[in-house]
Amino acid sequence: MNTQTNFTTNTIERQLFLPMDLAKIIPTNDSVRLLSNILEGLNYSKLMQEYSHFGRSPKVRPKVMFKILVYAFMNNIYSSRQIEKYCSRDINFMWLLEECPPPDHNTISRFRSKKLFNCMEDLFYQLITKLSELSEIDFNNLFVDGTKIEANANKYTYVWKKNVQRNEMNLDNKINDWIVNFNKNFNTHFSNLTQIEKYITKKIKEENIHFIYEKGKRKTELQKIYETLNEFNDRKRKYQNYNSIFKGRNSFSKTDEDATFMRLKEDHMRNSQLKPAYNVQIGVSGEYIIGTDIFNNRTDYHTLIPFLETLKKYLPKFENIVTDAGYESEENYEYLQKNNQISYIKPQTYEKQKTKEFKNDISKRENMQYLKDSDEYICQNGRKLKFSCLKEKTSTSGYTSNVYVYECENCSNCELKNKCKKSKDNKKFYVSKEFMEFRNTSHENITSELGIYLRLNRSIQVEGAFGVLKQNYKYRQFLLRGTGKVKIEFLILCMAYNINKLHSKRENKRLGVAFHEKRIS
Repeated sequence: MNTQTNFTTNTIERQLFLPMDLAKIIPTNDSVRLLSNILEGLNYSKLMQEYSHFGRSPKVRPKVMFKILVYAFMNNIYSSRQIEKYCSRDINFMWLLEECPPPDHNTISRFRSKKLFNCMEDLFYQLITKLSELSEIDFNNLFVDGTKIEANANKYTYVWKKNVQRNEMNLDNKINDWIVNFNKNFNTHFSNLTQIEKYITKKIKEENIHFIYEKGKRKTELQKIYETLNEFNDRKRKYQNYNSIFKGRNSFSKTDEDATFMRLKEDHMRNSQLKPAYNVQIGVSGEYIIGTDIFNNRTDYHTLIPFLETLKKYLPKFENIVTDAGYESEENYEYLQKNNQISYIKPQTYEKQKTKEFKNDISKRENMQYLKDSDEYICQNGRKLKFSCLKEKTSTSGYTSNVYVYECENCSNCELKNKCKKSKDNKKFYVSKEFMEFRNTSHENITSELGIYLRLNRSIQVEGAFGVLKQNYKYRQFLLRGTGKVKIEFLILCMAYNINKLHSKRENKRLGVAFHEKRIS
């Protein structure tokens, strides 16, 4: 058996054959040089505040560590252990280290999850500002889209709101029955567990009862009651804790309480299995990801306003907001109008209205004649649907809208009623006039020449960005847990994407090109 421990005895010293300066063997147009140049110009004052001015200085300077981390993400290297390995073996990583010793994986992990927690957003938007100074971003058009990315959480340790509500109700019924029996047995008139707990505790002290937990010994009746009370209280506290975690959601994972169970497109088992995930929103302009935010609600239309509010903290206001149909809501329309931003939101009925099935459906309000003067609709059978009443509708976000109710004067003996309605009552439908005005305006915007051009670029730029991140960068699951840490992770990824995009545009002589032109084949 070979017991040799020194593997350098038979090697030839080759130091003189290698350049002492690693930069000499790195191509001048390498992306690592662009990365170093761009990140060198950022202000790291917030990052430096995370380090103590007393004690030993870090072996790897914070700015250097940040460069290492971003460059790793540029090359699809996400694991801290993998980054540690590349820092010892890869010439580009060695050059970025600037003669600093390679950091270990624990140092890299702490830097990513803790040191960058309060400053990563600032560093990212500094890069966006720098790109605007290079005339790569003009802040006119914002393309918005979202995707679901799986969380680093156990998909089987789930908590569902409906189950919690059902179990909580069953527990309350059980407690009520137990209180009734207790009052009957002890001839008392208590109404809740707190009163009973005080009563039992007092009796235990008076009778000097010592609790028994050994096997083979019988517990006293008071001890059994006391343990039952503790069991009830523990379960109630557990359900209360669950309810505080939901925060308007219908589920969460026990291993990452910020993650919500969502249906992902990457369904390899083809069984529509729900997985813990985050709803990731990005805004793209000039082919660069200029902003991102992380949400734990499944729908996109609730994310647009908070996402735009986040961008307002760091960037100028965009003039045109271009999204798909998933963002359409009266609340979003109204927000854009108040902020003097032009809506290019695709209506949810835009594609359906083109189909033959929709056009032949006589139950649809869109296929009825509207008389503006009398404010009434005429159905296919010539009968009038008049304004009935006005109702207020409140969304899950708290937004209130006015809904007009229209009802047919008489649907009896109508030969078309089976095709028009399902209920026994007269035909009725609900209309938000404010929403319809917003929708019509947005429809005119997206069907204009500029609107078609913007929608084309939205599908290429923002959906293309997600395609690159998931397919080329192989980024399909987060490594960190919690909304805050997940956001750090994705901001680093977006930063890496932008630098790679800048390098690609420079190599292909496309600097300053913000749009893709429609090609006619």
